[in-house]
Order: sequence, then C-alpha cells, then structure tokens
Amino acid sequence: MVKFVGEKNYEHGSKDKTGVLITNLGTPDAPDAKSLRKYLNQFLSDQRVIELPKFLWQIILKVIILQIRPRKSAANYKKIWTDSGSPLLDISKKQIEGVKKVISVKYPNIEFALGMRYGNPSIEGALKDLRERQVRRLLVLPLYPQYCAATTGSTFDEVTTILQTWRWIPELRFINQYFEEEEYIDALVSSIKNFWEINEKPQKIVFSYHGIPKKYLINGDPYHCFCLKTTRLVKEKMNLSDEEIITTFQSRFGRAEWLKPYTAETLKELPSQGVKDIHIISPGFSADCLETLEELEEENREYFIEAGGEKYKYIPCLNDNEKHLKFISHLIIKHTQGWKV
Repeated sequence: MVKFVGEKNYEHGSKDKTGVLITNLGTPDAPDAKSLRKYLNQFLSDQRVIELPKFLWQIILKVIILQIRPRKSAANYKKIWTDSGSPLLDISKKQIEGVKKVISVKYPNIEFALGMRYGNPSIEGALKDLRERQVRRLLVLPLYPQYCAATTGSTFDEVTTILQTWRWIPELRFINQYFEEEEYIDALVSSIKNFWEINEKPQKIVFSYHGIPKKYLINGDPYHCFCLKTTRLVKEKMNLSDEEIITTFQSRFGRAEWLKPYTAETLKELPSQGVKDIHIISPGFSADCLETLEELEEENREYFIEAGGEKYKYIPCLNDNEKHLKFISHLIIKHTQGWKV
C-alpha cells in the first residue's frame, strides 16, 4: 500500500506560493573514491543514461565499473576541486542567488530551491523544502539548454516519481529546453565576443557538446539536432562562415558508437590540416564542471598541442555572468505567466 505524504501544518486561507526548482546533473560530495563510487552508482544506474537490460547492466556496473572507475574519476575531480568544493555546485549556488536578486525586485514571493539529479543537494530534498514553504505552483528548470532524454528526461522522471508520493500535488510546469531562446544565444555570442576582445579571434572555434550513444539518436532523441542548431544560431548571429566553426561531441563512455565527430579525435587531426589556433566552447553546459574544466581545458588541450597545435584556449561556460543570470530570470518570468507570483 502506498503511503502518501501530507501536510499537517496547513492553515486554511494561508497564502499559496510559487516555487522554482533549478536543477543540474550533480557532483560527488568529495573528490575521493568512496564518494565517487556512491555518485557513479546512482548516475550509471539510471536507465535513461544506460539503456541496457537492467539485470545485465547491474552486474557489469557492480562487478567491473565500480571497482575501477571511482579511483580514476576521483583523481580527475581532485584537479578541479576548489576551497569552495565542487565547481559545479559552487557555480549553481551563485546562479540561484544571482537569479533571486534579479527576480525579487518585481516578484519577491517566488521561492527557489536547487536540486541535483545525482548527489547532493538532491531533487527530493529540494522538493521537500519547497513543500514546507507552502509552494502550490511549481516550475522546474533543468539547466540543460538542449533537451536530451538522458538529462532533461531523467530529471522529469525523478521529479514526477517524487511527486507521486505527495498527497497534495502542486500545479506543475516543466521547461524542457531553451537553446532557441534569443536571449540565450545572445549570452553565448556575448561571451565569445568578450573572450575574443582579450584573446583575439582564432582560426577556428570548436563547439563541443556532451555526447550520447548514436543509437539514442536513431531511436528518436532530438539532442543531436538541437546541438547542431545551437551552433548554427550562434554562427549566424556572429556572421561566421562554415569554415570558421566545427561541432563535435565529447565524453564518450563504453565501446558503442557515439555521436560524431568526436572532440578528442578532431583535435588530434586539426593541426595536420593546418589549423593550429583554436578556441573551444561547450554550449551544452550551463556551468563549468569536470567535463569542461578537466576534460576540455586540460586533457583535450594536451591532445591538440601534442598533435602539433600551437594555440588552444577554452571559453568558459556562461556560469553566473550577468547576461546569463538575466536570461534565466527572463525564462522563469516567461514560464510563470498567469500564475499569482
């Protein structure tokens, strides 16, 4: 029998509130093997992430992967860990605080919470916090510009699974993508132009997105198309030629074919084609994390330089810069229209 969670402290006539749950992928609690084992177990047990028969995959995960990968991943996290802890979590907190400041000027009664799909602070904890603040209208904003079942879809799964146990379900709205929003493209363009004012324009700019297995695309996931369109929209806004840009996909896992061209392999090939001065950006990430700070800024730099490249610069994610915070605030206000906020 299902036990539904109710609210014992509700008072008739009390003011209902609007809540905004901002989410991202997540981070381990610490850069050590124990924390990574727990984090990776949760992450890689998600059937949206790994679409294999659950019984077979759990054997592979528990017997092989979780015995080897946590130590290696911990070493990589140690490279980017700061005095404030995980860069992704630290930036996410700054994003929440920055958005609050922008929105509270006109809408002081909106409640905010941060939840990570994997690790802490959890989505479950964030939703419980909003419920205790008497939120009756809930907007969920996963900070993934391009929809993908393995990220945005998984977040929807988690939110709705938790809400299924609530006795009083809030009115729900869910933002599943925002890469086509003009203000988002403007923020990307501004970050690139600002970077070029300091570092000069390179021969080529590489747009590197997190990859997914090719079979997900074949089975109907629109993510690949959305990434290509993001690059195109930025290219058109900046009046760049096709020869000046390239779209690639990073962070492969396992032996199956993933979306191509692969970022690492492309960077190894570019110098032999006469391209020795590049900038690389990752518009699929709203905040810098392991995949950008370690994989792009360090590991892939080495591939490019060792192959004969001369100049390699990484353009940071939008993080908590002013244009990004204003865009996120605009997006929230847009999607709460019609609600009493």
